[in-house]
Amino acid sequence: MSDTPDLSFLDAPGLLAAFVEENRPRAHGAGLDPYEYTRVTAPLTSLRDWPAACRAAGHRYTEAADRAAAEGRTVTAGSSHRAAARWFHAAGLLPHPDRAAAARTAAEADGAMRRALALLDPDAERVEGEGFAGWLRRPATAAGGRFPVVVVVPGMDSGKEEFHAVAEALLARGLAVLAIDGPGQGVLATTSAPEPDYHRVVGRALDALDALDALGAGSRLDLARTAVIGLSLGGYYAATAAAHEPRIRAAALVSGPYRLDWDALVPFVTATLAQRCGGLDAARAFVRRVDLTALAPAITTPLLVVEGGEDRIPGVTSATALVEQAPDAELLLVPHGNHLLGTALPDWLPATADWLTTRLTGHGTPGPGSPGGVGADRRRAVREPV
Repeated sequence: MSDTPDLSFLDAPGLLAAFVEENRPRAHGAGLDPYEYTRVTAPLTSLRDWPAACRAAGHRYTEAADRAAAEGRTVTAGSSHRAAARWFHAAGLLPHPDRAAAARTAAEADGAMRRALALLDPDAERVEGEGFAGWLRRPATAAGGRFPVVVVVPGMDSGKEEFHAVAEALLARGLAVLAIDGPGQGVLATTSAPEPDYHRVVGRALDALDALDALGAGSRLDLARTAVIGLSLGGYYAATAAAHEPRIRAAALVSGPYRLDWDALVPFVTATLAQRCGGLDAARAFVRRVDLTALAPAITTPLLVVEGGEDRIPGVTSATALVEQAPDAELLLVPHGNHLLGTALPDWLPATADWLTTRLTGHGTPGPGSPGGVGADRRRAVREPV
């Protein structure tokens, strides 16, 4: 039996249309214009054309950025590079057979984000080490203070270029943000395999921040107040960090899995994991490790579990079980939210950013019905649609 994933499902009738619609909210959540998303995806005749179409959109923005920069329009140039990074990232969502092309596209996303930050946030710093690479950004507040830090962790087919809205929400509330790619993610997707013991990755990233802080150079980080937010499979990674890494003071899990069942997973997921893990056997071994049953009682830090009521993925048991098993967990449920809640950004992102801010700074009190709010059950805070 071959250890190589079967990608014939990419040619299944109707899959193209389903994939485009399923990823529309995700594209919106990542900051892509919904009308442009339609223009880019409407001409596709095969799902195998997806990477080239998204990459072409990224190149159009790169060219626009170069023209704007040549004319001295710095903000436009930076914004265009940021849009290019988002499109290059979108190009890598498929388990495409050309892994060399996938590596080039991931590098383009990383490079576009580097150029965007150089123009829009020149104080951003590259932080990287064994098994991780990311960007540290600080809030635009008065000099002299020390900022708590939130580590943003992506998921199975994601990367640091996707969750701009999360980073901006945290920065706006006075928190520094370290958005990273870990093993098997983003710019590291084709050179390393996913790591079930992701707390080691987060630990090395925090060590790098500690070294940066020790050097001075105006880092202004308060590493005694550190949190992590993980999205999709990143929610599992964030849970492992909360359980094992003593420097983590709070954790938020967005659409994270509690457990995976290989036999029930859809071909898109198994093929993606097989490519990133280095084969089907390695992917099966990885999936067996994604199980929080034994770890849940060890997550004693404040924990927010964010779930969408419409998030139903075969083979994935949601992290809502943690609300009953972890000692200090709360649930933010958005009934109409899908996976990653791109259909419901106003219903979870501000409340989640507020929750993290309150846990790290002690400032602000979430309102009634929001996580930890007055009148809300600490273990089951449920938010209805607004």
